[in-house]
Amino acid sequence: MTVMASAQTSPAAQPGPRLGLRERKKIQTRQAIRAAAYRLFEEQGYDATPVDQIAEAADVSPSTVFRYFPTKEDIVLTDEYDPVLQAALRARPADEPPLQAIRNTVLVSLRDVLGTASPEMRMRNRLIRDVPSLRARAGEGMVESARLLRSVLAERTGRPADDLELRVVTTAVLAAMQEAVMVWVDEGQAGDPLDYLQRALDVLERGLTL
Repeated sequence: MTVMASAQTSPAAQPGPRLGLRERKKIQTRQAIRAAAYRLFEEQGYDATPVDQIAEAADVSPSTVFRYFPTKEDIVLTDEYDPVLQAALRARPADEPPLQAIRNTVLVSLRDVLGTASPEMRMRNRLIRDVPSLRARAGEGMVESARLLRSVLAERTGRPADDLELRVVTTAVLAAMQEAVMVWVDEGQAGDPLDYLQRALDVLERGLTL
C-alpha cells in the first residue's frame, strides 16, 4: 500500500517461520540501500542523488541496487505490505461489512508502522508529495493495491472481481487514505497519522456528507 508503509518495513519483521541466511542477507542489503538513499535524499535532495552514489554509500555495486530496485523511484515506493493487508482482510469476520472490514484491517495492520511515524516514513511521504515522478508512480501502485483488496472483497461478497461497486469502494478507500496521509504531510506531520486515516474513513462511512 504505497503511501502507507514504512520504507524500512521488510518481511523479516512479519510473524512466521524464521528466514534462511540467504533471505536475511537479501533483506539486510535492501535495507542498507534504502538507508543510504534516504540519508542522501535528506542531505542533497532526491533529484540530485544518482543511483551510483546510493550504491557507493551502501557499499554495493549499482547493478546490485538495480537488482533490488529496478528504478530509483522503487527505492522509495516499494513496500511489502499489500500481501499482509490482503491476508489480514481475508481473516476478518465474514459478516463484517466491507468498509468496516477494510477499516479494521488497515488500522490494525498498520498501527505499528504508522504509529511510530519514523523519520524514514515521514520523509517517504514528503518525497511522494514533492517529486512528480514519485507521485505518478504512487498512483500506479494504488491501482495494484485496489486490485488486491478487490479480489478479497469479491471472495467475501460473492461479487465478481470487476464489479463496479467493488471498484468504487476500494478505489474510494485507498484515495481517502492517500489524501489523509498527504494532509498529514502538508500540516507538518505533527499529529498521529492514524488519526488522519480514521477521520478520512469516517467521511466514507457516513456517506460523504460534510
